[in-house]
Amino acid sequence: MDVFCGIDWAEDHHDIALTDRDGQLLARRRISDDAAGLASLLALLAEHGDTAEDLVPVAIETPRGLLVACLRATGRKVYPVNPMAVARYRDRHSIAGRKSDHGDSFVLANVLRTDMHAHRPLPADTELAQAIAVLARAQQDAVWDRTTAHNRLRSHLREYFPGFLAAFAGVRDGIMRPEARTILAAAPAPAGAAALTLAQLRTLLKKAGRSRGIDTEAGRLHQAFRTEQMRQLPLVEQAMGRQALALLRQLDAACTSADELEHAVTESFNQHPDAEIITSFPGLGILTGARVLAEIGDDRSRFTDAKGLKAYAGAAPITRASGKTRSVTYRRVKNNRLNAVGYSWAFSALTASPGARAHYDRRRDDGDRHAAAQRNLFGRLLGCLHHCLTTGCEYDETTAFPNPSKLPAAA
Repeated sequence: MDVFCGIDWAEDHHDIALTDRDGQLLARRRISDDAAGLASLLALLAEHGDTAEDLVPVAIETPRGLLVACLRATGRKVYPVNPMAVARYRDRHSIAGRKSDHGDSFVLANVLRTDMHAHRPLPADTELAQAIAVLARAQQDAVWDRTTAHNRLRSHLREYFPGFLAAFAGVRDGIMRPEARTILAAAPAPAGAAALTLAQLRTLLKKAGRSRGIDTEAGRLHQAFRTEQMRQLPLVEQAMGRQALALLRQLDAACTSADELEHAVTESFNQHPDAEIITSFPGLGILTGARVLAEIGDDRSRFTDAKGLKAYAGAAPITRASGKTRSVTYRRVKNNRLNAVGYSWAFSALTASPGARAHYDRRRDDGDRHAAAQRNLFGRLLGCLHHCLTTGCEYDETTAFPNPSKLPAAA
C-alpha cells in the first residue's frame, strides 16, 4: 500500500489527511459525521487508488463510533491510536507545540507510514462476536451500576434505619433481594415497618415472588422490625424515608437492567461456536465466558501466540531495566474488563480444578502474595484457552496441569 489515511475524530466533523509512502500530503478534507461525510471519505479514498483488493488503511484516535464501524464493514484495516501516543508523534513534526485538527490527521497518516508494524488493527471479529461484546460490556456496566446503587442505599439506611439492614444481613444478596426491595418500598421508615402486620408481610413476600417459607420469613421480619433501635426525629425520619425511595428506584432499575442484559448475553453467547470450548474451562460459566469472548474476540489472527494474549489481559509481568537496576512488576496498561473477569475466573478455578489449586498453592509457597499468585494462575489458564481455541479442542485437566505429583494428597 502506497497511500495512508489519518482521521482526526470529533463529535460533529472529522479531518482527513492522505499521505504517500514518501510522506507527501496527497489530500486533506473535512467531512461531516453523517452518511454524506462517509460517502465523501470513501470517494476521496477511491480517487487515490482505494479498491476492494487494495484497501487504504486508516488510523484514528478512537476504536468506537459509527464512522469506525462503517470503515470496518468495508474490510479495511482500522488502527486505533491512543491520543497520548499521537501527542508524542506530533513532536516529531513540530517542536513549537503547534496543534490543529488537520495537523493531527496528518500525524496519524504518518504513524501508519512509518510505524504500522508497531500498532495493532481492530480485529476482524464476526458480527455475532461483536454483538456479544456489546451485550457483555453493557451487562458488566449494569452490574457495576447495581453495586454503586446498592452501596448508596445501604449507606443511607445506616443513617436512620439500621434495623432493616440487620433484618437482611444474613440473607444472600441482602437488600438487593426482591423481597427486601418490595418491603422497603412499602415501608421506607422504621415506624412504618414496625407497623406491618404478619398478613401484610406475607402479602409483600408473595408480591416479591417468594413461594417457600413465607410464614417463617414473615414471622422473622415481623420480629426484626420491632427490635429496639436508635431513631431519628420523626420529621427527619420521614424525609430520609423519601430519599430512600428515590435511591431504591435507582437500585430497582439497575437490578432490572442487569437481569435483562444477562438473559440477552446468555442467549447470544450460546449461539457462538466457541461457547462450548470456553465454558469447558473450570471457573468459567456462561456469563463470565461471554465476558472473556467479548474482550478477546474470535479473530484467530489477533493473537499469534499466548504471550500476546497474556500481555493484553495484564497477566504477563513487565520488566524494567536500566543499568544495574532491574525490577519485575505487574502490568498496569491492560484490558481492564478482561483483567477483572480474569480475577474472578482464577478465583473460581481454585475450587473447580485440583491442578489450578496446586498451581496457586505452589506460587504462594514460592513467596507470591495472593494477587500475584492469582495473576500467574490467570496467565496459565489464558495460555490453555489460547491453545484450545486455536486447535478447536476442549479443556482437559491432565493436559493443562500434567504434573500429578505436585497435586495435594487426597483426604
